[in-house]
Amino acid sequence: MKTKSDFPDLNKKPPLGLKPDGTFYKVLIIDDSMFVIKQLTQILTSEKFEVSGSATNGVDGFEKYKELSPQVDIVTLDIPMQKMDGIATLEKILDFDSKATVVMVSALGKENLVKEAIMLGAKNYIIKPIDRSKVLERIAKILNK
Repeated sequence: MKTKSDFPDLNKKPPLGLKPDGTFYKVLIIDDSMFVIKQLTQILTSEKFEVSGSATNGVDGFEKYKELSPQVDIVTLDIPMQKMDGIATLEKILDFDSKATVVMVSALGKENLVKEAIMLGAKNYIIKPIDRSKVLERIAKILNK
C-alpha cells in the first residue's frame, strides 16, 4: 500500500521566511498591542521567519532596532503608539539605517498617515485587523517572492 511519502508534493513552496541561502529573515515587531504582537509572531513564525524582538512603543522599538541592527531584515511598525508614534519612529530608524525595510501597521481610517509613512520610506503597509494572507502577501511583495 502506498503512503503519503510515496507522492511528493510538487507544488510545495519553500517557507516565505527563508532566505535563498537557507537562513531566516529576522523581524522586529513594534506595536502597542500585545495581541497584535502575538498575532504577527504566529503568522510570521509559521512561515519560518525569526522574530528577533518586539517593543510596545516607538522609543523602545528604536532602541531595540539599534541593538539588533544590522541583523534585522524587516520591521513591522504600528502608527499610533505612546512615547513616540510610528511616523517619528520610522524617521529615526531610517536616519539610523537608510536601508531599513519597514512595513507600517495601521487601522482603517489612517490612510493619510500610511501615505505619509510610504512617502518617508516605508516599504508597504498592513491594515488591522490583521489578516494572515494579507500579511504574507505584503511581506512577499517586499521580498520579491
